[in-house]
Amino acid sequence: MHIGLVIAKLVTMTLGFVIAYQAYRGYRRSNGQSMLYLAIGFAIISFGAIIEGVLFDVVGLTLHNAGIVATVIVALGMLTILYALYGRDPRKLEE
Repeated sequence: MHIGLVIAKLVTMTLGFVIAYQAYRGYRRSNGQSMLYLAIGFAIISFGAIIEGVLFDVVGLTLHNAGIVATVIVALGMLTILYALYGRDPRKLEE
């Protein structure tokens, strides 16, 4: 096991989940739909930060396949954040 890589991945995951939590708190305060999607997107990306190592070391996937799965998960998180930035806010459509 590569302890330095594991520590770096855990730090990255923790930072991502802290950002997701803060975005969720912003959603609860403002009830803005975009903040909820931002929180979900960062949570997905944070999960994607560690899944490659888990799939490779624990599940036994090849590094190539584990990388593909991790990349798809991170891309889904980024798409969710992109939707948070450019998607329609239903509250603004009513105004």
